[in-house]
Amino acid sequence: MKNINLLVSGIEFKSRRLVNLLRELQNERTQLTEKVNKLQQKIEEQKEIIKTLEDKNKIIKIAKSLDKGKETLDSRLKINELVREIDKCIELLNK
Repeated sequence: MKNINLLVSGIEFKSRRLVNLLRELQNERTQLTEKVNKLQQKIEEQKEIIKTLEDKNKIIKIAKSLDKGKETLDSRLKINELVREIDKCIELLNK
């Protein structure tokens, strides 16, 4: 009889220990799930920041290319002006 009581006590003790362990693991799982959710949210925010910066980078590249285009246009206009002056000089020399 004492053996049976001892076995029952041992089973009850181990059951309580398992229940406590289960609760601890559930709490830990909840905390880890919350942490994962926060990290996923942060990843999404970082993706949005990256997209915004990439868009700004594209805009800057386009603006720089337009500036270069303006410089090219200015250069062409100056070259055309110089060619006209040279043509005038050649005409004067031919007269």
